[in-house]
Amino acid sequence: MKIVISNDDGYDAPGLKALHKAVDSLGDVVVVAPRDPQSGVGHSITLKDGVSVRQANSLEYVVDGSPADCARLALKVMAPDADWLIAGINAGANLGTDVYPSGTVAAAREAAIMGTRAIAISQYQASGQKIDWAATSYQAATILARIMEEELVPGGFWNINLPHPLDFDSVLQHRYCSLEKRPHDFDFIQNDRSYAYSGDIHARPRSGGSDVDVCYGGEISVTLMRY
Repeated sequence: MKIVISNDDGYDAPGLKALHKAVDSLGDVVVVAPRDPQSGVGHSITLKDGVSVRQANSLEYVVDGSPADCARLALKVMAPDADWLIAGINAGANLGTDVYPSGTVAAAREAAIMGTRAIAISQYQASGQKIDWAATSYQAATILARIMEEELVPGGFWNINLPHPLDFDSVLQHRYCSLEKRPHDFDFIQNDRSYAYSGDIHARPRSGGSDVDVCYGGEISVTLMRY
């Protein structure tokens, strides 16, 4: 099995390394990731200008473009025979309406559009706490192996969010759930002529059984997405 991995946090991000370790035993892994952080770029693609690519080694490519660019290049050029594209592990959850601006989710969505099975996986980060990427990788390996055995409908892909904090001893439950439809509250703070985003992602609405409720409640949320 051949697996492409990508992300929106950039080629050097610890989440990408954690994902590589999580799926390394499942098949041949090809890395096609953005050169720089691309969080929040959504499904942006490059059409008019060329996309520069640096080959770090025989199976790793650094792309001067968006996550969706990475997915397109990977599945057309670097690994057209890939069985899966997995994007992540994102530093921060991609829950509810946040799936729309997310570059991580966009990479998986683009792969699904191109007919390749895909997963976006993210690590929620609780307020005031750090991510233990070794524990995240360990827990991700288990859930990814399980979800990759599930059938995917045409045009579908999986969105997975890990709860936080994590350790090596916890046996995490996962639950299939829908997206939280209510957006989190936010505002803008004016500073001269600029406006800074202000909001508390940890206090967002969480309808019972939604992906936000499941993840914030300590379980792995698994959502079937359709483009």
